[in-house]
Amino acid sequence: MSGVTLERVIKRYGDVQVIHGVDLKVEDGEFCVFVGPSGCGKSTLLRMVAGLEETSEGRINIGARDVTRSDPSERGVAMVFQTYALYPHMTVAENMGFGLKMTGHPRAEIDSKVKEASRILKLDDYLARKPKALSGGQRQRVAIGRAIVRGPEVFLFDEPLSNLDAELRVEMRVEIARLHREIGATMIYVTHDQVEAMTLADKIVVLRSGRVEQVGRPLDLYHNPDNKFVAGFIGSPAMNFVAATVDQGALRAPGLADAPVPTPVALPGAGAKVSVGLRPQHILLDPAGSSHRVEITEALGGVSYIHLSSGTGEKLIVESREDPRVALGARTGIRFDSADAMVFAESGARLR
Repeated sequence: MSGVTLERVIKRYGDVQVIHGVDLKVEDGEFCVFVGPSGCGKSTLLRMVAGLEETSEGRINIGARDVTRSDPSERGVAMVFQTYALYPHMTVAENMGFGLKMTGHPRAEIDSKVKEASRILKLDDYLARKPKALSGGQRQRVAIGRAIVRGPEVFLFDEPLSNLDAELRVEMRVEIARLHREIGATMIYVTHDQVEAMTLADKIVVLRSGRVEQVGRPLDLYHNPDNKFVAGFIGSPAMNFVAATVDQGALRAPGLADAPVPTPVALPGAGAKVSVGLRPQHILLDPAGSSHRVEITEALGGVSYIHLSSGTGEKLIVESREDPRVALGARTGIRFDSADAMVFAESGARLR
């Protein structure tokens, strides 16, 4: 297996630049997830690694080889797409071994590799079936098996679970995580779903508008985001943000509290506009107060999410592990520890 290195990689379509000088190192055997909103360039970047998109500038290495101008077939990668792309007239075994058959591998070798991939993916009972007799999750396992049979240096996944229902998505997340542990291959995985990113990744690359916002381990990005975009994107429900101004070394945040909010971070000058960020689990309801109005409560059993609006019109989500028993339209106060708050400059950069 091999790692992947991107050096100042740029992609242009005519005069429009969509990838802006990306530098990235994916270690050998690492599970790296590209995550970001639609249109951020994550699939384009993956396709550049695969050789399906030409690299306008920069360099891509797989292991010690410069593959920037290499054909896809010469890169040692296998790609699993959002659509299964299985041949409907072939059995599962024939679909999985078709690539090796076309490149002239001996029948015995093909059968051996299909059998091993089938064992890993628990497809032994389905090898004689055709795709129409399989569920969506089983079809996606066949598509992954087809990639395993090729024996690539790097596996590339382009939103492979987006066509599955919620239950199958969870099941396939577990399958892919188990696959990575078993074969230890380098994997790059694209998704817009930050829950998938948090649960699967050794390393997350957060992209926005063709630029890397931050790279790190999932919990590092969650607990220590570099900017407001990463703080708001990583975490479900998203972090709450409330407008504030600097006032004599503290923060005036009418959407959170009447009194100034102390903070240990270095603040800009008096009157500067900033944002205060709080995770939903760091806010508590205060029945004795009346600063916020209950808009809706999402009771999910073990946890509830209470949506509030402040007198200044700002929205907050509060996570409660108890039955909150708050009526729609009721008034409530909130409490929080200012040590849990993050402060972001008007530019979006985090103040530390």
